[in-house]
Amino acid sequence: MKKNILFVIFLLLICPHSQAQKTAWRQATDAELASLLPARAQVEKEHIETEMRTASGIVNGRGHTIAGVVLLTAGYSAEGKYSHYLIVQTPIRIGGVALKPGEYVFGWTRAHTGDELSVHFYVAATGALVGTAAAHRIVGSSRVESLHIWPPADKALIQIGRFGIPYELGEE
Repeated sequence: MKKNILFVIFLLLICPHSQAQKTAWRQATDAELASLLPARAQVEKEHIETEMRTASGIVNGRGHTIAGVVLLTAGYSAEGKYSHYLIVQTPIRIGGVALKPGEYVFGWTRAHTGDELSVHFYVAATGALVGTAAAHRIVGSSRVESLHIWPPADKALIQIGRFGIPYELGEE
């Protein structure tokens, strides 16, 4: 009887730990990104080429991914409106904009101060505006990247160039 009670206590102690490991986020590998992100993303009625060397994303223990890539919009109607393609497989709030699982595109404009970008998120298939968030210049020495989605344990930030937008993961 005493062994059974100790065994149950042991299981109760390790269950939260194993649950935390399943939902821990890490940087997605190049192979994972290549299998998820399209070579040509459907944006409204067009299929726009993506630049896979700019791909970035995070994945959790359940296989859910948040990943993005730069769009090559030159010559498309999306030029100047969209710059990035984003796949979301779990709810996320980026700078106050709530995104459900789905496919999105976003673009940005520079704010008047120069230390901020106004980032506009749209549904990829329709071009419907979902919301706008502010990206702020990252303080300190940060490597300039076309796109970098940081795991939440490192810094819950989506980096565009020298600018970053904080994000929060929603409940799955």
